[in-house]
Amino acid sequence: MKYRQGNLGRVFLARVEHGDDLLKEITDLARAERLSAAVVFMIGALKGANMVVGPRELAVPPEPVWMSFGDGREIVGMGTLYPNEKGEPALHLHGVLGRGRDSLTGCLRAETEVYLVVEMVIMELMGTGAVRKLDRDLELQVLDFQ
Repeated sequence: MKYRQGNLGRVFLARVEHGDDLLKEITDLARAERLSAAVVFMIGALKGANMVVGPRELAVPPEPVWMSFGDGREIVGMGTLYPNEKGEPALHLHGVLGRGRDSLTGCLRAETEVYLVVEMVIMELMGTGAVRKLDRDLELQVLDFQ
C-alpha cells in the first residue's frame, strides 16, 4: 500500500443541469478552479451513459465489460480527481444507477447526460501530491504520488 496524509481545502457545492455532460462539467470545474485533487460525491439522475461494469474475467490486465443505458436512471456516485501525467484533471467516477428493480454499478466513462439535475459536493484534497499514473501491468491510470 502507498498512502499520504493531507488536508481538506475548499468545498464546492454544484448543480449539474438537465442535458449537461456530467464528466465534462466536473473536469471543467476542476480546470476553472485550479482544483488538483478532490473527492466528489453526487446524487441525481442521468438520462444515459456508457460505463464499465466489471472485468470479463479476473485477469491482469482486465478486459472491461461495457454497458450503456439511455432509459433514465437515478444515481448515487463517488469519485476521485487527480492530475494525470500531463497535469490535466483525471476523474475516476463510480456510481450505482437504478431504474425500478434494475440497477447497474460501475465506472462511468462517457456520454453521461444529466436528466433533470445532479447535485454534488466536491472536497479539495491538499498536500497529498496525488497524481494519476499509468500502471503498465494493469493498463489502468491509478493513484500514485509525486
